[in-house]
Amino acid sequence: MKQTKFKKSYRFARVTSFYITLYITLLLSVFLFYFSNIELWEIPVLAISTYVFCFIVIQYRVERFIYRRVKKIYDDLTLLESAKLTKGAITTDMHTLTQEIDKFARDKKLEIETLKVREQYRKEFLGNVSHELKTPLFTVQGYILTLLDGAMDNKEIREKYLERASKGIERLSYIVEDLDMITKLEVGDLRLKIETFNIVELVETIFDMLEMKAAKKKITLTFDMNYKKPIFVKADKERIQQVLINLIVNSIKYGSEKGTTEISIENLIKNKVIVRVTDNGEGIASAHLPRLFERFYRVDKTGSRKEGGSGLGLSIVKHIIEAHQEKIYVESEYSVGSEFSFTLEKAE
Repeated sequence: MKQTKFKKSYRFARVTSFYITLYITLLLSVFLFYFSNIELWEIPVLAISTYVFCFIVIQYRVERFIYRRVKKIYDDLTLLESAKLTKGAITTDMHTLTQEIDKFARDKKLEIETLKVREQYRKEFLGNVSHELKTPLFTVQGYILTLLDGAMDNKEIREKYLERASKGIERLSYIVEDLDMITKLEVGDLRLKIETFNIVELVETIFDMLEMKAAKKKITLTFDMNYKKPIFVKADKERIQQVLINLIVNSIKYGSEKGTTEISIENLIKNKVIVRVTDNGEGIASAHLPRLFERFYRVDKTGSRKEGGSGLGLSIVKHIIEAHQEKIYVESEYSVGSEFSFTLEKAE
């Protein structure tokens, strides 16, 4: 291991030597004044010689007794740390050492707390993944086993069960694809293809794609106004389409029958626009908002999966927007409706 370089502190030896010298000089001066003839020049000589002697002895002893122990403490801490405690020479001043140890303890405490949070998050994540995968797997397995046990001979049951098994496999596919997407986003492996496009035209295309899905609940997909001029933004068109689809599909899923999903595009600042997706659906209680973008987090704690999906949609939305170095916001009031909004860079 590399030899630790010390920056010695002489303060302790200086101060201690001064007090000893002062005491001895005064004591001997008084003693010699009464019991012997003493010259005035002898007092400074006595003081200087005493100070030098005390300083050398104390500094040497301190270095032997304290400094080596300080070095051992630094060496022990350095073994625990991946990086050096200090960039330069290590001072042997006890106050500095105390500060270093306090800092080390605080950093380690923070690191332990972070690891605990991550461990808890890991447990929740694995539990959620297991639950999300287990439900469609058992469903598909149940239908197939039923068919193998003899129900296959009944055409009506066979078709019904195969359709249900197909839906289960489709849901498994959604989960796997979305997990793959989130992993790529988190590790930065998914590269964005930034281009300039008309966000109004993109929204109109998505409205056409989701028109039939919205019609089943008699939900109207609309703009807040008639956008006569195009609004050009700079982003990954495919990913922003995915964001808008996820947000609009959610608004349809949890929207009120005969309700409305409204899109608005507003200038935020000179080079930014904000896209808002607003509905008058069931809304979200304020207690759920801080965790809304977590993976597999569901407002519905009953575990119902009647609306399908992977449970990763909003998490993917957040990662895509943040990959663009932009922000996403949510405002909601239970039984009133919700508004999701995100910013994009406006093209010149």
